Amino acid sequence: MIFRYLAALILAVLLWSGTTPAWAQAVLYPPPLSYTGADLRGEDFSGQNLQSAEFVNANLPQTNFTGANLRGAIFSGVAMPQANLHQADLTYAMIDQANLTGADLSDAVFTESILLRTILDETDITNADFSDALLDGVQIRELCGRASGVNSQTGIATRESLGCR
Repeated sequence: MIFRYLAALILAVLLWSGTTPAWAQAVLYPPPLSYTGADLRGEDFSGQNLQSAEFVNANLPQTNFTGANLRGAIFSGVAMPQANLHQADLTYAMIDQANLTGADLSDAVFTESILLRTILDETDITNADFSDALLDGVQIRELCGRASGVNSQTGIATRESLGCR
């Protein structure tokens, strides 16, 4: 018990002084999970904390991310057809050159995310929130054609979040 107290006190003093040793940085700021090049076909990540995880050139068809915390996650060059991202939080995520054909994006949050050069054909975007997300103009026009509902987490209408007219 006394050891924990002393360790916490030493760490607090080091943080207060602005000097953070490498071992403390590893504890306070662990490196993000990396699934670079992984074949995660059909894996179940539902409800998991995958904040800042990296999925680069990964194979993710039919992967379940229902309700997952994917804030700041990177999905670059991934194949995610029929993936389930229902109610996932993808705030600040970077999703570029990804194939999300047929994915369930319903009630997901994409606030301030980047979705450039991403294939969103046949995706379910009911109740999704794209507030301040960066999308290609073609994507926005196509998504506005099927946007509906209000996000249960943010209270923002999908059409409003996309800037549909």
